[in-house]
Amino acid sequence: MNQALQIGPLSLPFGLLLTLVAIGLGGFFAHRVARAAGIDAEPSLTQMLIVGVLAARLGFVLRWHEQYLELPTSIFNIRDGGWEPAVGVVAALLFGLLKARRNADLRKAVVIAPVIAGAVLLLGGIAAVLLKPPPVPLPALTLQAMDGRAVSLADFVGKPTVVNLWASWCPPCRREMPAMQHSQAANPDVNFVFVNQGEEPWVVAEYLKRQGLILGNVLLDPQGSVGVALGQGALPTTLFFDVEGRLVSARLGELSSATLNQHLVAIRVVSGEKPKPAPTSP
Repeated sequence: MNQALQIGPLSLPFGLLLTLVAIGLGGFFAHRVARAAGIDAEPSLTQMLIVGVLAARLGFVLRWHEQYLELPTSIFNIRDGGWEPAVGVVAALLFGLLKARRNADLRKAVVIAPVIAGAVLLLGGIAAVLLKPPPVPLPALTLQAMDGRAVSLADFVGKPTVVNLWASWCPPCRREMPAMQHSQAANPDVNFVFVNQGEEPWVVAEYLKRQGLILGNVLLDPQGSVGVALGQGALPTTLFFDVEGRLVSARLGELSSATLNQHLVAIRVVSGEKPKPAPTSP
């Protein structure tokens, strides 16, 4: 169940690839329309892209503003994957129409770009739903806890469960750990399971102690068997399971408090639970 294109060590999420294709196709057809009319639409299209990207980020930040206001600098950390594509498309379209209000030929070009981009994103989303494979279950694997106990992942079925694949040498894994620690403490109704990939127990223990991290359910996976079972090779990867142990969503790459809470709301909804108010960051 890999949700990314793996090219050697590089992992590209399909959502990101779809967005790039949407922007590329929108720009391609807009340039063709502009050339046919004998006008240069490049400056306007570039400005529209910038406005669209900023609006998509701002839309997400406003939606999850409580988390971002606790740490305002995190607004600029776009590595967390927090975007509202629909907001970006609409903002780009409105900005383009404003720019081309006195130029009918330019108006055609600036309209077609966001319309095609939006259509590609919409069709891609529909296709993802229609072609979605059968739910992937939480792997029936037994791992070792930090105190030496054998822990079966199947024991976590019965509550929404977040499985984080990580390693201490992974920079984005380290950056997201404080948000993970806070969310685990703030959401006792959700299982958080931190599955270390391939490191010795003493390395994991030393890292957690050095960083002052207090995490429950830290498990050791020396062979990376969980990642293999779920078709995930990138770190960090965070997987979200419903109460029946079925995979609902996965995030490849770094999470912030806001994007983590976005996924928690989704698994609660799928699990038939009432979403709880978003906890603020420490």
